[in-house]
Amino acid sequence: MAETKLQAESRTEFGKGAARRIRRADKVPAVLYGHGTDPVHITLPGHDTFLALKHGGANALLSIEVGGKSHLTIPKQVQRDPIKGFLEHLDLLVVRKGEKVVVDVPVHVVGDPAPETLVVTEHPSVSVEAEATHIPEYIEVSVEGAEVGTQILAKDLDLPRGSEVQLEEDALVVNVTHAPTAEEVEEELAEAEAEVGIEREESEEEAAEGGAATEESEGEEKSEEE
Repeated sequence: MAETKLQAESRTEFGKGAARRIRRADKVPAVLYGHGTDPVHITLPGHDTFLALKHGGANALLSIEVGGKSHLTIPKQVQRDPIKGFLEHLDLLVVRKGEKVVVDVPVHVVGDPAPETLVVTEHPSVSVEAEATHIPEYIEVSVEGAEVGTQILAKDLDLPRGSEVQLEEDALVVNVTHAPTAEEVEEELAEAEAEVGIEREESEEEAAEGGAATEESEGEEKSEEE
């Protein structure tokens, strides 16, 4: 994974008010820590940092330049605004080339399975131990032509050399099952609603069918009386 260089500034103001002022200036408050050193509080350029995380993913390799020193880091925690999505704060772990770290790597499912199947991703991401400078951006899993019953386990994942999945070998990652019919989905939904006490209103079609059945029944009773 290529590293992205970001020019940072030392930060001496703290608290919510200071953080708001930093973000209004299109910057992001952050902290560097790791290898037994004292945390270093910094601000990062907002737009450049956003792009670095967008292109490099959750495990982007960032080279932070601050105070004449360069720190190789990976994001350990990224806080975003829940509505607008802008960066609020970053925790950056200082790493060294050749050092191994444990990170979560997303699973990307590609390909079209066999007809009438449903692909269930049991693990949208998996924990992986990898060299800090060779963290995979994602793990690709192909389900092209996969039939019902196909299962991709942790031991089946294709990883870069030197990387290891931190899961049991037989842990199920992707499962190909039978796609439920519309009737099965409707039945499951009705059962779920009944369990929580939700009463369904009759649809116009159901009401019409019910009305027709009532009229038919009344017609039969009238014929018997005659």
